[in-house]
Amino acid sequence: MTSFWSRRRWLSALGTAAAGAAWPGRAAAQDHTPRHERQLEIAGPWEMSGLALAQSGHLYQKLQVVETLLDASSVGQPAPGLAATWSRSADGLRWQFELRPGARFHDGQRVRAADVVAALKAAQQAPGALSQAPVAGLRVLASEEGREALEIQLHRPHATLPSLLAHFSTAVLAPGSWAADGRTLVRILGSGPYRITHLAPPQRLEVAWFSEAGEEGRAVRPPPEVRRVGYLAVGRAETRALMAASGQADLVFALDPASLAKWRRQTSPDRLASVTVPRVMALKLNAAAPWLSDVKVRQALSLAIDRDGIARAVLRDPALAATQLLPPTLPDWHDPALPPLAFNLEQADALLRAAGWHRSGDGRQWRDSTGQPVSLTLRTFPDRPELPIVATALQEQWRQLGVPVRVAIGNSGDIPLGHRDGSLQIALMARNYASTPDVTASLWQDFRPGGHDWGAMGWQSPEVAQALAALSSGQGADRAAEWRRQVVQALQRELPVIPVAWYRQHVAVSPRVQRPVLDPLERSYRLTALRWTDSAPNSGTDSRTAV
Repeated sequence: MTSFWSRRRWLSALGTAAAGAAWPGRAAAQDHTPRHERQLEIAGPWEMSGLALAQSGHLYQKLQVVETLLDASSVGQPAPGLAATWSRSADGLRWQFELRPGARFHDGQRVRAADVVAALKAAQQAPGALSQAPVAGLRVLASEEGREALEIQLHRPHATLPSLLAHFSTAVLAPGSWAADGRTLVRILGSGPYRITHLAPPQRLEVAWFSEAGEEGRAVRPPPEVRRVGYLAVGRAETRALMAASGQADLVFALDPASLAKWRRQTSPDRLASVTVPRVMALKLNAAAPWLSDVKVRQALSLAIDRDGIARAVLRDPALAATQLLPPTLPDWHDPALPPLAFNLEQADALLRAAGWHRSGDGRQWRDSTGQPVSLTLRTFPDRPELPIVATALQEQWRQLGVPVRVAIGNSGDIPLGHRDGSLQIALMARNYASTPDVTASLWQDFRPGGHDWGAMGWQSPEVAQALAALSSGQGADRAAEWRRQVVQALQRELPVIPVAWYRQHVAVSPRVQRPVLDPLERSYRLTALRWTDSAPNSGTDSRTAV
């Protein structure tokens, strides 16, 4: 087998290969455009696959175009959104919300409680966050000038309801967003501080500040410094890195690790913004598939992963090697006493033998208990540039174990499709466990009986289901720590998904803007808080200098 140091050198070379071409610089010409007329340019890997909230709502939310009934603080606590205030009955079955006075859609119409009720009913019936909630009914409590209120009734208490109401799939759109049939979405008219001025799916989206001015003409919101924003979906990581270096974009998300290392070396520290996020690079396994149904096989595949090598050579950050599913930055869901996921090929070999597998005649490949040669397919996608690189690293590491794996790089939609039609074997993904601010809701979605597109497949655990149901109901709060520990331990033992690495969000920042404070939940670009610098290069310059 390849030695430890040979393996490290191979991983290092693989990470370096993503560096791309030399980076051009940019001249320091001054931008004399008035601040309120400047347009901020953002580049990211996420395309708009359609108008619907389920497809592109995350982008509308990040760009502050749409609003949800509730928002979330940086630590996931409920915060005002369209609802200025809310309350819950003593039995936990009725939640009442009063809307923000003066709230208006981008077509100038007042946001009414009936619009919110209609949006939530649609979200409840569609696959998504709110479909998890035991909603018994929704009704308007008040709809009059100066006061709009509604109520949500539940069949049973559901403590994570505020978190579900903050998910982008529950965003509220104006009635004018739909065609005359009331079913076809033809435009996005939200109520956020920015309105869409240009939409060209799948790549381009432009927004402008919306004052939310009432009938009397007074602006409800104070004007932000950044009033015009363009977003461009750029699939290739190398292209995004060049856009950052040449000044063609002011904020560039999802730099590949090699470009990130170069950016750090060749720019000042205030040109990079970073934050640890509750996103995990993990392997989703079809536990119902013949070769993956035995937990010993899943444990063996995990033991064959050199997480430290991947974190160092590919991600360039050894602290990101995952020892369990969720990172220490989520202390409620991270158990420091849990034995960490380890790298041990000898133990992996022994587990495969215990599962009834045996080596072929030349010893290079495993055969299952029926004598069939084992071969697996791993699917991933390039939206996050590190995924294909890590997939190739995993392919090599499992080859050393004697398990051949074919890597298939396609679209992110291939993974949920493969889940639904049962064709998926293994997928490498980047799962955001704070897609709803309360991690409990995301874990229930992923590991409830029946699983989820981005969660468990062909696997279920009554122990996990019971614990997550108890946490979701809000009952037995005195046992919450015990329930969480039970879930974490079961996931570490059963491995329906195999954690590989944790994440930090890194954003390249141009000299035109001050370094932003990033949202650790990745819900918003926080455009209203961005500030221009007093002295900034002109993004239109053709001058180039070597970095």
